[in-house]
Amino acid sequence: MTEYRSQFHAELNQLEVLLLDMAEMAEGQIVEAVDALVTGDAELAHQVVVDDRRIDQLYVEVERRWHVVMARQTPVASDLRLMSLILQTGHSLERMGDQAANIARIVEITAGLPRNETILLHVREMRAIVVPMLQTAMEALIKRDLNLALRLPELDDPADWLNRNMWREVAACAPDSDLLEWAVQMMLVSRALERVGDRAVDIGEQVAFLLTGEFREFPEGWVLARGDG
Repeated sequence: MTEYRSQFHAELNQLEVLLLDMAEMAEGQIVEAVDALVTGDAELAHQVVVDDRRIDQLYVEVERRWHVVMARQTPVASDLRLMSLILQTGHSLERMGDQAANIARIVEITAGLPRNETILLHVREMRAIVVPMLQTAMEALIKRDLNLALRLPELDDPADWLNRNMWREVAACAPDSDLLEWAVQMMLVSRALERVGDRAVDIGEQVAFLLTGEFREFPEGWVLARGDG
């Protein structure tokens, strides 16, 4: 490998390291935002909002370095797919951080309102689904593992189901106006967590594009790479 190509791949590796840092921050924010919601911890919620700026700053750094690499190098087709993955993954992780911050802000909005433990259980269940999805998406990226990427839509199905059915629990709160006010905000929390899962699927789609050279939204037309469905 020429010195020119070695430098190029070293720069790409550095960008992937930044993505891993972003993913670790986003995961921590999602966990802490739901913890703050469940416990009513306003201080923790505030810290999640503050920490979102760190993810934003990392994304700005990813974009800056990305543009430097594009200007300095002449990527071939496979390189361009990796460049696309890096930029799109950075955007997805930045949006995950935003969703965590949105959940954290709801802690202040709902302070003092009555709560429903069944709804909070559903929120915790959604977190237990989407956080491993983020981990799986990043593992697929680092390992260049198409099978892992293709499993993400199936992992996302339970989160979608919980989000679609949240309205039933919210509607049951209607007799108590204060509880209903709180429950409506929980629909926004549910939607935010559902979007985190969607962003993990987006990263999986980018990994599949990198490995196959063909971009298709999951699950259309895809089967597991090992060929057994």
